Amino acid sequence: MSECDVCGKQENMPYQCGHCGGTYCAEHRLPEAHDCPGLDNWNDPKGVFDSGFDDSVNGGSSGGSGGVADRFGVNTGPGGFFSYFRGNMTYVFLAIMAIVFVAQRVVIGLVATGTLPPAAYRALFILHPDNIFLVWTWFTSIFSHGGLIHILGNAIVIYFFGRLAEQQMGSKKFTLFFLGSGMLAGLGQVALQVVTGGPAYGVLGASGAALAILGFVTVINPDLTVYLYFLLPVPIWAITGFYALLSIAGTLAPGASILGGEIAHTAHLVGLVIGLWYGRRVKDRARIPNQIQFGRGGGPGGPGGPGGRGPF
Repeated sequence: MSECDVCGKQENMPYQCGHCGGTYCAEHRLPEAHDCPGLDNWNDPKGVFDSGFDDSVNGGSSGGSGGVADRFGVNTGPGGFFSYFRGNMTYVFLAIMAIVFVAQRVVIGLVATGTLPPAAYRALFILHPDNIFLVWTWFTSIFSHGGLIHILGNAIVIYFFGRLAEQQMGSKKFTLFFLGSGMLAGLGQVALQVVTGGPAYGVLGASGAALAILGFVTVINPDLTVYLYFLLPVPIWAITGFYALLSIAGTLAPGASILGGEIAHTAHLVGLVIGLWYGRRVKDRARIPNQIQFGRGGGPGGPGGPGGRGPF
């Protein structure tokens, strides 16, 4: 039995909204019936036509309105290819991380056999002070990881918290938020090296974006309960506070081995600050459930469906 967030009615088979994360009875299951913040994110009161990727598409309009997607011939309407990404960008980013991880292994093998020059790996996957003007590394470094534990750790955070953040922002804003925070986190780490004149080392990993997501969700609902190891209930503010203290200490004392010498703490801190800042901007019009239940919720849906230095 679950309680409807609007009327308090007990339901055996409640409906969980894929956009705001709330739990509702049959009477309040529709977005307009529970004043879903997702409607504002779509800029579409009827929640029918907007794919979340083109502001020019609005309720009842099917003709060309001069939007960006229209000018490039991209169909974002119902049944269009890009409509399937609405509500599913968290899964898309996880898939890209997996693909890039495999690509990294392939390139490493090609370098080892002499097929590619040794500098190829860094030029493709690592944001480094020496190749700062290779702009693609600003983004490829977000999806690159130093090992299996590295990618799994980031994937867990993105999977469980990314879905909540995407439901609040909408897929388009979440996409920009993820890429922007990941890029700025990496550039912030590299900038610190340049300013301080310290040794040059590369940065890779999605932790900056993951910490931004964690910060955002914490501001929206600081009392959200997270079950660590599926058993230990911990409020999300405590987890975020721990990472914040660790990141600040690591930034101020980068050589302290107890803090992890191979961790880009500044990138973590930049990502976390971005998430906290954006969360404050939208807090009044967003809502997140009071707990995360591991295993709850489905996989990707259809259109409108629910959905370092070395590693960091």
